Amino acid sequence: MLENYETAPISDAEKALLKFVAKVNRRPDGVDLADVAEARSAGWSDEALYDAISVCALFNFYNRWIAGNGVQDMTAFGYEMSGRRIATEGYVHEAPK
Repeated sequence: MLENYETAPISDAEKALLKFVAKVNRRPDGVDLADVAEARSAGWSDEALYDAISVCALFNFYNRWIAGNGVQDMTAFGYEMSGRRIATEGYVHEAPK
């Protein structure tokens, strides 16, 4: 799916959403009512499209913020340890009482 969502083994509705998000990502100023209508005709609600646009926009923001601030990627070991911590302790770290 990462190589080509159009040929991936996913539903036509998911392909339509990914097509919409790809346009939001590549040409946000080019998204028009026809794009929205096409996504709606695949079964996506306005709320789902709003959420998809929001996620796309936030990831674009985060990527630019990280790149602009020179944040470095974690090592594979760092990801493994983070995953283990999340799996055992959850996402929220509670402060000592």
